[in-house]
Amino acid sequence: MRTTDEAVGLTLSLSPPLRDDELNRLFAAAWPGHAPAPFAPKLARSLLWVAARRGDHLVGYVNVVGDGGAHAFVLDTTVHPAERRHGLGVRLVRTAADAARARGAEWLHVDYEPGLAPFYEQCGFRPTAAGLMAL
Repeated sequence: MRTTDEAVGLTLSLSPPLRDDELNRLFAAAWPGHAPAPFAPKLARSLLWVAARRGDHLVGYVNVVGDGGAHAFVLDTTVHPAERRHGLGVRLVRTAADAARARGAEWLHVDYEPGLAPFYEQCGFRPTAAGLMAL
């Protein structure tokens, strides 16, 4: 799957090849304190991921992992700061949700900090009670 919005030069792709250097550049711009890391081990365990490019530049990314059955989990929703507040994050997550559904997932989960609740509500999530254990 690949969609291009030519009016704004933005392309969304489902599980395209991604390099560590471009992912680390995006994460460093979006997440202060990000330490460079290899992404191949994460991508190898993913159900899918969605990447957004403006030209040759990676400007957005979301990862979805699955349990091999009905459940999938959104991880690492990331949008370059220069691209925020234009709906790209919502497009990434909704595209990921559609692709996860097409691959057999029945439930899509996400954990987020309270300040991100309005964003994830725009994506179609509703709050639920959940548990978390620090390991």
